[in-house]
Amino acid sequence: MQIAHGNLLTGLPPDSSAEVFELLHQHGGLKIERVVSSGQASPPGFWYDSQQEEWVLLLSGSAGLTLEGGAAEHVMRPGAWLHIPAHCRHRIEWTDAAQPTIWLAIHHDVPGAP
Repeated sequence: MQIAHGNLLTGLPPDSSAEVFELLHQHGGLKIERVVSSGQASPPGFWYDSQQEEWVLLLSGSAGLTLEGGAAEHVMRPGAWLHIPAHCRHRIEWTDAAQPTIWLAIHHDVPGAP
């Protein structure tokens, strides 16, 4: 048996010109990743639309997310989490440019979906 371990707040990528997605664990319909953002946002008119559900936890920095049809932008600060149902279109409006915004993202299949 091989044990994996690490620290989500260390070993950050030195280049902050692009968001960095790091796969931490994957098994069946489950994927866990660390995302490091440094001032990035979704391109104008772009919306994420995933077949999987997503649960995100903001560990450091800050960000603003918009869910399609939502009344207000979700401003996220350390400790804030958000569940995004499958096919709930969403976009990142902004991430903190002064410090890394570190996310823990858990993607999983929809229970009972074909």
